[in-house]
Amino acid sequence: MIRTDALDRLPVRTAVPALRRALDDRGVAVLCAPPGTGKTTLVPLVLAGLTGDGPPRRVVVAEPRRIAARAAARRMAWLLGERAGERVGFTVRGERVVGPDTVVEVVTTGVLLQRLQRDQELSGIDVVIIDECHERHLDADTVAAFLLDVRAAIRPDLRLVAASATTDAQGWARLLGDAPVVEAQGVSYPVEVVWAPPARPVRPPHGMRVDPALLTHVAAVVRRALAERDGDVLCFLPGVGEIGRVAGQLSGVAAEVLQVHGRAPAAVQDAVLAGSSEGRRVVLATSVAESSLTVPGVRTVVDSGLAREPRTDHARGLSALATVRASQASGRQRAGRAGREAPGAVYRCWEQAEDGRLARFPSPEIKVADLAAFALQAACWGDPEATGLALLDAPPAGAMGAAHEVLTAVGAVGPDGRVTERGVRMSRLGLHPRLARALLDGAASVGGRRAAEVVALLSEEPPREYGDDLAAALRTARQGKDSYAARWRQEVRRLSSSSKGAGGGGGGGSAGPDDAAVGLVAALAFPERVARARGEGAFLMASGTGAELRDGSRLRSAAWLAVAVADRPAQSASARVRLAAVIDEDTARLAAGHLRFAGEEVRWDGGDVVARRVERLGAIELSARPLKQPDPALVREALVEGLRREGLGLLRWTRDTGQLRERLAFLHRELGEPWPDVSDEALLSRTGEWLEPELSRARRRSALAGIDAGQALRRLLPWATGEGARLDELAPERIEVPSGSRIRVEYGGAQPVLAVKLQELFGLQETPRVAGVPVLVHLLSPAGRPAAVTADLASFWREGYKAVRAELRGRYPKHPWPEDPTTVEATRFTKARLKRE
Repeated sequence: MIRTDALDRLPVRTAVPALRRALDDRGVAVLCAPPGTGKTTLVPLVLAGLTGDGPPRRVVVAEPRRIAARAAARRMAWLLGERAGERVGFTVRGERVVGPDTVVEVVTTGVLLQRLQRDQELSGIDVVIIDECHERHLDADTVAAFLLDVRAAIRPDLRLVAASATTDAQGWARLLGDAPVVEAQGVSYPVEVVWAPPARPVRPPHGMRVDPALLTHVAAVVRRALAERDGDVLCFLPGVGEIGRVAGQLSGVAAEVLQVHGRAPAAVQDAVLAGSSEGRRVVLATSVAESSLTVPGVRTVVDSGLAREPRTDHARGLSALATVRASQASGRQRAGRAGREAPGAVYRCWEQAEDGRLARFPSPEIKVADLAAFALQAACWGDPEATGLALLDAPPAGAMGAAHEVLTAVGAVGPDGRVTERGVRMSRLGLHPRLARALLDGAASVGGRRAAEVVALLSEEPPREYGDDLAAALRTARQGKDSYAARWRQEVRRLSSSSKGAGGGGGGGSAGPDDAAVGLVAALAFPERVARARGEGAFLMASGTGAELRDGSRLRSAAWLAVAVADRPAQSASARVRLAAVIDEDTARLAAGHLRFAGEEVRWDGGDVVARRVERLGAIELSARPLKQPDPALVREALVEGLRREGLGLLRWTRDTGQLRERLAFLHRELGEPWPDVSDEALLSRTGEWLEPELSRARRRSALAGIDAGQALRRLLPWATGEGARLDELAPERIEVPSGSRIRVEYGGAQPVLAVKLQELFGLQETPRVAGVPVLVHLLSPAGRPAAVTADLASFWREGYKAVRAELRGRYPKHPWPEDPTTVEATRFTKARLKRE
């Protein structure tokens, strides 16, 4: 029996007529409805014709998470008075609950992507709803782009709804071709904001780490909320580990403590979403409860202010989730959970002053995530660069470049970027391309079942209590009775079946120890992370990044590792190994063969040219021996690299040579071409014009010191135009002053400088110029100490000389100090000397 009273209470029902009209007129719409209004449960039923008077249609609802897909299907089935699998069903990775009468199917966006790749027409489907599109998950963005392609090319009748829990829907409306925006008003009660920062500063999050002091504080705030408020408490934490630690600190509270996250057992998830009429509850949840799920009974929210987002370090080949400060939009969503059924409160575990400095929205996943899986999807779709896809944000060029390198290395795409037959098989496995490669290639060596077991471990990282030894974790999972082991076994069954269907080689296993099989499969998945020991639990990965094991790890004695999971703590040059398997050198060579280099290596290392015949696996040096007669061209490149690293000071520079360079720099700055740019960057880019033939004859650092930089620089003078002969005229090395002295001009500053004793300029009316630029005259005392500085000598004689004369007469009475210096002869001597001469 349909639960009409529950359906009628859902606020979104008032927006249904407008949504129907929009879809009838345009075929696309953006539905904006706050969490708890029924957009995920009532709207699909209405559009499928299961309630009301609409025509029957088949509807697919795409959810970003498995837990949300299951919950939505079960809730809709309950509203119809049925069980999931009848008219409403769901499909998530490894689990399908549908029947012959199913007309509304809730799927994850990943499942829908797979379905689109197999059947672009989505035969038999009339409406697709992309739910929670505001969360900007990469799969959801990709599904939307593919569906828009389908509508434009082959299914203009396919109806598409982008459903968002926020009012920031204009971007999606533009993407869908100026689609109508239909807004539903939620029933929202006032929520009091209580600022509850820690009493003492806590360390900011970095990597996956959260300061234990903050988690202790969050637990204390939950206790405070239970004491000060009625109803259930919903506490937001960034991940499973933090949920477990806070749960441990809440023992003894007068409430049932429940944990909600993607790894939680289905029974626990159902219990949380069903509510409770007995006693109070504390629900510790990840961001899955922000908008995807409605938790009944909640009157208070405790917000840790943290979230997890994917991050990729392309240079080091490391991808992981990172703990970040939650955005302002997430904070609003979380707080709103306290006001769904009655007035409530949110306790925010940070300073009010910090709130305005938070990011407005979460980072779109396409901007920060590893894009290898996305790039493979795009290649299978026929758009390898994703330039023709309708996306809210274009994928970053650097991330796409790194993704294509991975896909090429695993054989998923060819040199032209187009998907291979192998790549198509990999895309249908529902795995990251790295893991798909490990499953297909590993099955041939260790058997399909065992390869599936290892890949299942790699696709969802085991709990920390399983340890950092991947082979030991496999044995624990086989014997385990926990929820992780149950999910692992389910995934093993799926992968075993999928690898057979994808041509990866089946079989129940092959002879040989588990440790070797685990290491091979892990190395096949992450060849850049094969690592060789360099002492004291430290390793060097083929990517060039250092890696360190924790103290006490049983892996510390290994000579080689295949690193499966690692992150790099802030301010650390080395990655921290969280999960790895022991391998040998042969396995490393096999898995990372595309990274092998063997040949002559001539480079600048340790301050000189090093020439060797080497064999490397990425950054790992396997063997090396000296090279007696290296290629001269490689030697020259190494010498240029030395000059680039250590500077042109490796050449022979005299004071005159340094001044020549400064004179040329001055002329280039003031007159431009044809006077040459003599900056380090410019000179290093033109070594062939000024350092030859000496550079090509050199073999070592010591030979560079024998190259006369001054002689070499003169090769750059514009001799061909005749300007080179004017160097001494335009930028003279010295200027003759009235006393007859020839004074050196310094060109190293912004303006040429002439440092000369004041008395030697007596009689000179105007400031000397070089290349039309007045020099900056540093007027010195008879002892050579600074007395005055001027760029306008005439003005100095009129206005500044009198004060300087008064000071210098007292200090240097033996020297002449005329009242009018413009009418007397310049001199270098004292008055007595002048009389004798």
